[in-house]
Amino acid sequence: MQTSFTAGPLRWLKANPIWGFVVLIFIFFSVAADNFFAVNNFTNILLQSSTIGLIALGMTLVMLNGNIDLSVGATLALAASVAVDMQGWEVFADWGSWAILPAVLSALLVGVLMGAINGFIVWKTGVDAFIVTLGAMLGIRGIVFIYTQEQSFYAADFAYSDFGMSSVGPIPTLAFIFLAFTLFVHLLLTRTVHGRNTYAVGGNREAAINAGIKVGPHMLVNFMIVGFFAALAGVSLSTQMGAATPNLGREYELWTITAVVLGGTKLTGGVGSIVGTLGGVLAIGIMRNGMNLMQVSGFYVLVILGTILITVLILDKQFNRRTNEELRL
Repeated sequence: MQTSFTAGPLRWLKANPIWGFVVLIFIFFSVAADNFFAVNNFTNILLQSSTIGLIALGMTLVMLNGNIDLSVGATLALAASVAVDMQGWEVFADWGSWAILPAVLSALLVGVLMGAINGFIVWKTGVDAFIVTLGAMLGIRGIVFIYTQEQSFYAADFAYSDFGMSSVGPIPTLAFIFLAFTLFVHLLLTRTVHGRNTYAVGGNREAAINAGIKVGPHMLVNFMIVGFFAALAGVSLSTQMGAATPNLGREYELWTITAVVLGGTKLTGGVGSIVGTLGGVLAIGIMRNGMNLMQVSGFYVLVILGTILITVLILDKQFNRRTNEELRL
């Protein structure tokens, strides 16, 4: 008989199997990759994972609703461009480093606005979020190229890029921000009415409507949240680079969705957690970092992650089919 001491961790691992995979690849790279087991490398993994991780937090909410947002990479690029460009506007010429504040706030507002437009269209038209955000991905990327005139923007104030390289104790500031928001969104999902409604809407939309949940406005809020996190990721990434480019964030939507799905969130909605998403983000970060230390081409990471993702989806489909058959008996 299992003791209560071992039953707790086993139950938690069964609910979040991605963490078993994280432990396995952590052990593998600790043995196979030189310098992997170093404090500086751990902080690098957190820092490198923070950009995709921030978007994944918002994407988890949207996917729990049974929706998806393919425009997050383009939104990231637009927000980064606005954040860097606005610092050089003539109206802020006498503001010094304070010009960073309105620039960053405007960038975050742009992200929220893009998310609001996506959510409003999905709500009012009933068109599938995949189609709406696919169009938004193309449209917003076009806006980025028009806004930047296909040129890169560079931050003139070194305080901006210095922030991207700063630390809170031993933890990089950007990684600290990611972890803080991870805790916040976890509490939002598990301790608030909005969190319960998120699961309810994704689990059974008709039942949620009958329960009095305003499904349309609720989904709109979650699209605004993912827009905010995409913009925050854009600001975060541009502080690391000290610049913004029109192609910034390409394929980030694919990395983000992969992390969320690996973390256990179902594409159909209603099932998932921030704990699982964090595991998915770290799994990708550890694999990319470990294979880089082993001097393995990054293309192999794509092949491996693609294979793992397809395997996870197949196993999930088989499990659901078996469960449905048992329910019919």
